[in-house]
Amino acid sequence: METSNPLVPATYDLVWSVVAVITVALAVVASVSLSRAARRLSPWLAFAWAALIVLVPVLGAVAWLGVGRRTEPGVRPPR
Repeated sequence: METSNPLVPATYDLVWSVVAVITVALAVVASVSLSRAARRLSPWLAFAWAALIVLVPVLGAVAWLGVGRRTEPGVRPPR
C-alpha cells in the first residue's frame, strides 16, 4: 500500500509540517516569556495575554513578544 497521497506532493506536507512546528515553538516561547513576566502584570492582564497566545497563536505570540513584554503597568514610555 502506498503511504503518500498522490494528489498532494510531499513538499506540501513538509512545508506545512515546518509551519506547524514554527507556530507551536513561537507559542511556547511566548508562553514561557509571559510566565516569567507575570509577576509584574495584573492577574487579568496576564490571563488576557495567555488567552490571546493560546487562541490566536501566531498573532498573540508576536504581539506579546513585540509589545506586551515591554509594557509595565503604571509606567509610561518616554517620549
